[in-house]
Amino acid sequence: MYRILIDSCGELFPEMTGDDHFVSIPLTLTVDGHDIIDDETFDQADFLKRVAASPTSPHSACPSPEKYIESMRGDYDNIYIITLSSQLSGSYNSACLARDIYLEELEDDDMPPKNIHVFDSKSASIGETLIGRKIAEYEEAGLSFDEVVKETDKYIQSQHTFFILKTLETLRKAGRLSGLKAMIANTLNIKPIMGSTPEGTIQQLGQARGMMKALDRMVDGMLSVTGDTAGRVLAISHCNALGDVTVLKEKIEKKASFKDIVIVNTRGVSSMYANDGGIIMVV
Repeated sequence: MYRILIDSCGELFPEMTGDDHFVSIPLTLTVDGHDIIDDETFDQADFLKRVAASPTSPHSACPSPEKYIESMRGDYDNIYIITLSSQLSGSYNSACLARDIYLEELEDDDMPPKNIHVFDSKSASIGETLIGRKIAEYEEAGLSFDEVVKETDKYIQSQHTFFILKTLETLRKAGRLSGLKAMIANTLNIKPIMGSTPEGTIQQLGQARGMMKALDRMVDGMLSVTGDTAGRVLAISHCNALGDVTVLKEKIEKKASFKDIVIVNTRGVSSMYANDGGIIMVV
């Protein structure tokens, strides 16, 4: 038996919901002192309304080790934990601590040890989800625990994350962009195109004037690093941007053929990062 724990920055695909192999471990979001648990009760519309009305930037708190441990207990031989990039959150460190505590508990209780591995996704959002899906594929194919870890590490290294921010308000409120620069960018309709680095940090890949040009540049950037697309799954998550995502999918399909393209709504943490209208794409 195996179990895959994904912190709530990773949106579970529909087929994962209700599947005991997958568990979402919620982070907590705070807007003006109001705590929001990033679980199935998350209300994106209410969250965006609170963020827009707040003069300060929202922030998140990683799950406690106990939250991870609760989902490790049970008849599972192999346990895999996937967290958003360790460069962006303390979720990875919390999961590592949880693994160590739980293994000590098993030893103290004279229980058989379990195989537990924590993956730093070096990504976020549906990047984590794709990693979880890949682990399940390896498990179902009969790979050993060590083989699953080895092959998943290779997959993580091959992954690329891109995103477009429709509004720069979150960056401004967080002090990462001056009010003047944000005002100029909004006035000129400039959309930054961002992406992950191999280390799991965020970098700006470019910018474009207008959402359609930004989508074109993001697609071209993605295809330039993807290589053969036929055997790959591309995932897109969006924060209240279904119209733009529909256009994005059409642009992708005109230029490449993927094994599958999956589209989901962002959960709480990804909504916080992407903000209203933001789009995240991972391949």
